[in-house]
Amino acid sequence: MYVNKEDIRKYIWKTMEEKNIAIFPRPVYHRIPNFRGSNRAGLRLVRSKYFDEAKVVFCNPDSPQRIVREHVILGGKTLIMASPRLRQGFIVIRRGDVPRGKERYASTIAGAFKYGKVTDDLSGLTIDLKVTGCVAVTIEGAKLGKGGGYSDLEYAILREIGAIGEDTPVVTSVHEIQIVEYIPMDVHDVPVDAIFTPNRYIKTLGKYPKPRGIYWDKLDKDKIESIPILKRMYLSRGAGHGAE
Repeated sequence: MYVNKEDIRKYIWKTMEEKNIAIFPRPVYHRIPNFRGSNRAGLRLVRSKYFDEAKVVFCNPDSPQRIVREHVILGGKTLIMASPRLRQGFIVIRRGDVPRGKERYASTIAGAFKYGKVTDDLSGLTIDLKVTGCVAVTIEGAKLGKGGGYSDLEYAILREIGAIGEDTPVVTSVHEIQIVEYIPMDVHDVPVDAIFTPNRYIKTLGKYPKPRGIYWDKLDKDKIESIPILKRMYLSRGAGHGAE
């Protein structure tokens, strides 16, 4: 059993490549890995109560979850994506923004930029479901991303601005091989409530609490400076206040 986050990532990436579970884009190292059966897993998510009950869906921009984003658009729901590394804030696609027949293209990052609105202002929007990409997950609900920390930071920002709440479901779609026994969790790490694989749905044990917002003491100055919305939030609260 691996106990170090980076060791777990390397094990998953290596195994998916060696067993030919990985699909385009390859190699999957340093990515949220796409996998054989990702569309089946995504459609299982789309058919779930979480998706059915959601009107506003925040979804990661990675390849394994593209099918989910397409169905958000096809279903006339509002789709929110993060721009790469949050440098341009968020991309919002509302019902009617995408011409009929262009839903698949709009579900890609290039298509989202073309048809969506790039904004830092999500006022008036309440997110009903957050879909996240993972490198690994556990039945207990622990989640591991590719290492940049942006998915957890997105969640923290959304909590701070009131667009997402404690009870908002966080779900993911993965290959069975990405389900591991243990992942270390920090206070700022966001757990998942449900896991969808090509063959099953798993409601996690809910062992870990969700972050309350941004833990400023966990962020370095360079990251704050590199993300405009984060820098504005930091300045508005007053520099030097410490952790919340």
